[in-house]
Amino acid sequence: MSITSAPEGSGVPAAPAPTNAVAEAIAATEHAPTAPREPDAEELLTRQEIEAIQLTRLKATVSHAYDNISAYRDLYDAHGVKPSDLQTLEDLAKFPLTDKEFLRNAYPFKSFAVPMDQVRRIHASSGTTGKPTVVGYTEGDISRWASLLARCLRFSGVQPGDIVHNAYGYGLFTGGLGAHYGIEKLGCTVIPMSGGQTEKQIQLIQDFMPRVILCTPTYLLALADAFRSKGLDPRATSLEIGVLGAEPWTEEMRREIETAWGITACDIYGLSEVMGPGVAGESSERKDGSTIWEDQFRPEIIDPMTEKVLPTGHHGELVFTTLTKEALPVIRYRTHDLTRLAPGTDRPGHRRMGRITGRSDDMIILRGVNLFPTQIEEIALGIEGLSPHFQLELTRPDSMDQMTVHIERRPEMSREEAESAGAELGRQIKVKVGSSCQVRVAEPETLARSSGKLRRIYDRRPR
Repeated sequence: MSITSAPEGSGVPAAPAPTNAVAEAIAATEHAPTAPREPDAEELLTRQEIEAIQLTRLKATVSHAYDNISAYRDLYDAHGVKPSDLQTLEDLAKFPLTDKEFLRNAYPFKSFAVPMDQVRRIHASSGTTGKPTVVGYTEGDISRWASLLARCLRFSGVQPGDIVHNAYGYGLFTGGLGAHYGIEKLGCTVIPMSGGQTEKQIQLIQDFMPRVILCTPTYLLALADAFRSKGLDPRATSLEIGVLGAEPWTEEMRREIETAWGITACDIYGLSEVMGPGVAGESSERKDGSTIWEDQFRPEIIDPMTEKVLPTGHHGELVFTTLTKEALPVIRYRTHDLTRLAPGTDRPGHRRMGRITGRSDDMIILRGVNLFPTQIEEIALGIEGLSPHFQLELTRPDSMDQMTVHIERRPEMSREEAESAGAELGRQIKVKVGSSCQVRVAEPETLARSSGKLRRIYDRRPR
């Protein structure tokens, strides 16, 4: 069966016959599908085989974008590059980077490389900082997306026949529906709960007895708090696996979640512009970072300031090029996520990404010191008495920036013990991050919770 097709009864529309350069490149490099419980053939390719597939698909993607999207054609013409300049994988660096603004300038559908009658679904970002970024999918795109999500779930220990509680938000956000189709593709039963309605979440987890839950890591902690507030033990539920993403989280947060629920917690990575969840997934055996599915995506790490490509192992900003997307190819797209690439382990041909340490556009510059919320999380979770629920408030009371860390104490700790822990947090931030701050210890369950992406930074400085 072609990789551009879906099995009958899968719930995913069959993909159309190849009609463009990308679809033809996929057909030329496709592999036969395997049983749901077995790794995809592409997962087991060697590094050399993957790079050969990448070059074939990359050439087709660049040509597809140049021929069908005026924004790419104008951008490349202005930089003096043509699709024919791409002869090796290293030649990709000759092409200019793109970002959200590039896509917003093409709002709503000028970034699509196929006619609208071939677009089967539209998603979009929240657009809180301007026009949303709009993402379109052909039938083939949706089929491949479902297959990649299923690959990630299986890699994280989910098996056909499992009941999966999906608490990612449905709607224009890619998380809910993206995960939904992948869950069904793997042969699991999906509970399409979406985000919010915490009381209903508790009831359905108890009554429907899912083995797996999908949501953001901070919401799973909020759910644990909600269970305990009702006198229920989260460890007594049927849950065994959590596949968590949509926000950065640390190893300390993983330990917190696994202890609270008695589950295996694995990361999943994606972003709407590149596809949605399923770009990379983490092995439940190793839990050593998310494996990027490089038969579908070509990652790079760049210095966010100089935009120079960095070698594998160096820390910088993650950049993605899609290799199989038909409706919305993205080329050298800046994610603003800060991480590094590492050699593959469970899937040696595919490189892994390290934990995201922050976002280049979320970096706080406090009196000349650069810091990220994940640094505060890592320190706080190493101090007894402090919970993982915190917020960072930035003010400028005089002419100097001030950061206040609002963090909840754990219910079992006394107020006096928690205040001592808060003072220790302030000392460790000063030593490890290099900047002084105020720490205010809040009562349990008083800081805002979120059923989706959690807001950590509240910048109240005058503009």
